[in-house]
Amino acid sequence: MTAPTAEDLATLEAQLGRAPRGVVAVAWRCKCGRPGVVTTAPRLENGTPFPTVYYLTSPALVSACSTLEAAGVMAEMTERLAHDADLASRYFAAHEAYLADRARLGSVPEIDGISAGGMPTRVKCLHVLVGHALAAGPGVNPLGDEALELIRERFGDVCCKEDA
Repeated sequence: MTAPTAEDLATLEAQLGRAPRGVVAVAWRCKCGRPGVVTTAPRLENGTPFPTVYYLTSPALVSACSTLEAAGVMAEMTERLAHDADLASRYFAAHEAYLADRARLGSVPEIDGISAGGMPTRVKCLHVLVGHALAAGPGVNPLGDEALELIRERFGDVCCKEDA
C-alpha cells in the first residue's frame, strides 16, 4: 500500500465520477500503474461510518463484477457457502482478516463486527470481495479469488487504461 499522490486522487475522481472520500492508501494498482483498489478510513470526514475498507475503483473491474453479479454468481456462491463447510470456514477467516485490517485504521463502534460484501455468511457484493482479494493477495478471500478467476476467464486480463 502506498499513500495516494495528487495524480492518484485525480485518477480516482475520474474513475468514480466524484471526489474520492476517505482514501488512506492505494491498496492495489492495475498493471498500467493506476489505482484500482483504495484503502478507505472506517469513518469518513463527515463522521459517517464506512465499513468498506477496500474500495474497488478500476472501471474495467467494476464493470466485470457488475456483469458477474447480474449473471447470478453471488447467489451461486452464497448457496455453496451453505453446503461447503471448508469454504464457509475460509470465508469466515476472510471476514476476520477484513475486520483486523479495518481495526488497524481505527475503531468505529457502530460497525464493530460488520465487515462488507456479505461476509461472513453470504455474498452481497463482488466488488468488495474482489477489492479485498486484490489488496490482500491470493489466498485470503476465497470467493474474491474465485471472482477474479471468473473475470480473467470471461474478460481476459482487464486494464483500467482501456477505459481512459
